[in-house]
Amino acid sequence: MATPNGFLTRMPRTVEPCNQVGAPTVNKVNAAPSETRKRIPAGIWALGFVSMLMDISSEMIHALLPVYMVTVLGTSTLAVGIIEGIAEATASITKVFSGALSDWLGKRKFLAVLGYGLAAFTKPIFPLAASLNWLVAARFIDRVGKGIRGAPRDALVADIAPADLRGASFGLRQSLDTIGAFVGPILAIGLMWLTMDHFQTVFWVAAIPAFLAVALLLAAVKEPERPKQLRKVRMPLRREELRRLDAAYWWIVAVAAIFTLARFSEAFLILRAQSIGLSLALVPTVLVLMSLVYSLSAYPIGILSDRMDRVTILVVGLALLVAADLVLAFATGILVVGIGVVFWGLHMGFTQGLLTTLVAEAAPAELRGTAFGMFNLICGLALLAASVIAGALWDATGPQGTFLAGAAFAALTIVGLLPLRGRLGTRRHH
Repeated sequence: MATPNGFLTRMPRTVEPCNQVGAPTVNKVNAAPSETRKRIPAGIWALGFVSMLMDISSEMIHALLPVYMVTVLGTSTLAVGIIEGIAEATASITKVFSGALSDWLGKRKFLAVLGYGLAAFTKPIFPLAASLNWLVAARFIDRVGKGIRGAPRDALVADIAPADLRGASFGLRQSLDTIGAFVGPILAIGLMWLTMDHFQTVFWVAAIPAFLAVALLLAAVKEPERPKQLRKVRMPLRREELRRLDAAYWWIVAVAAIFTLARFSEAFLILRAQSIGLSLALVPTVLVLMSLVYSLSAYPIGILSDRMDRVTILVVGLALLVAADLVLAFATGILVVGIGVVFWGLHMGFTQGLLTTLVAEAAPAELRGTAFGMFNLICGLALLAASVIAGALWDATGPQGTFLAGAAFAALTIVGLLPLRGRLGTRRHH
C-alpha cells in the first residue's frame, strides 16, 4: 500500500480476488521453483521465446558491429559510443509513444508485432551496408522497431502474469531473452571461423531468427481480454493521466536513471577485451559469457523478488556492478577481464527484471504501457549520456577512466537506495 510520503510498504502476501482476466488466484509465493514454473502462463513462455529469437538475431550482429566499425570502417571509439547511445535513446523515445498508444487502444499485441516486424525487415540492411552512414541508418531503424515493441510487450507480460508471479514472469522472459544474447554471439563466433572473418555472411544469417520471432508471436501469443471494469484512457500522455503515476513510480524511475549512467553500452566490454589482446574471431565470447551469467541468474532472482525486499536485491546488484567496473578498470589479462564480465552479467540478472517488475507493480493497470514508456525514455536518455561519456573518457584516459567513472555512478546509486530499504515494496493491480 502507499504511505503518506508516496512510497510503497511491504504487505503480507494474501490471496488475491482476481488475476488479469478475472479468474481466482492462489497465494503460492512460497511454492517450489518447479511449481512456480508450471504456473507461469503459456503466453509468457511464448513471449520469452520470441525475445530469445530476436535477440539471437540482434546479438549476432551487435557482437561484431563495434569491432567492424572500428577495425574495418576506421570509426573512433567516441563515435561508437555516440552511435550506440543514439540508437538506444531512439528506442527509448519511441517506447513512450508506443506504450501510451497501447493504453489508448487497450491492445498490446498489435504494436508488439509491428515492432518485431520492423526490426526483422531491417536486418538485411546490415550486410548490404557499404558505409558507416548505412550502418547508422540500419541501427537507427532497428532500434525504432525495438522502441515500438518494448513498452507494449512489457505491459502485455504484466497483463498476462498472475499478480503473485510477476517477478518470476518478468525474470523468465528476461532469462529467455538473454539466452538469445549468448547463443547469438556463439553462432557469430562459429560463422566467423567458418567464413574466415566474413562479416557480411554472418549478418545475412542473423536475419533468419528475426523472421522466426515474428511468426511465433503471431501464432502463439494470445492477448487477454481487457477487463470491462478497467478505466478507459483517452489521452495517456496528458498531465492529468501522468499524475496518476505517483511518487513511488517516479522514485523508481529516478533511481533507474542514475543507475543507467553507471552501466553504459556493452560495446565497451567488447572493446576492453580487444584492448587486452583478444582476437577478432573470439571477441564475441565476451557477450557469450556475460549473457550466460545474466540468463542463469535472472529467473531465480525474479522468483526471489516475489519473496523478499526488492531494494535489498537491487543494492546487491549495484554492488556487483561496482565490483565489475573495478575489475575491468585494473585488468591486465584476459582471465581478469573474464571475471569482470561475470560480475557484469550477475549485476544484470539482479537488476533488470527487478526494475521492470517494480514499474509494473507501481503503475495502474490501465497506464502500464505509458509507465513503461516513460521509464524507458528516461533510462534511454541516461544511456545516451552514459555511452557518450564512456566513449569520451576512453579516448581521453583509456579503459581505466571509463570503468572507474561507472563504479562511481553505481556507488552513488547505492547511497540513494540504502535509506529506502523496506519502503519500496509491491502493489497489486488487477
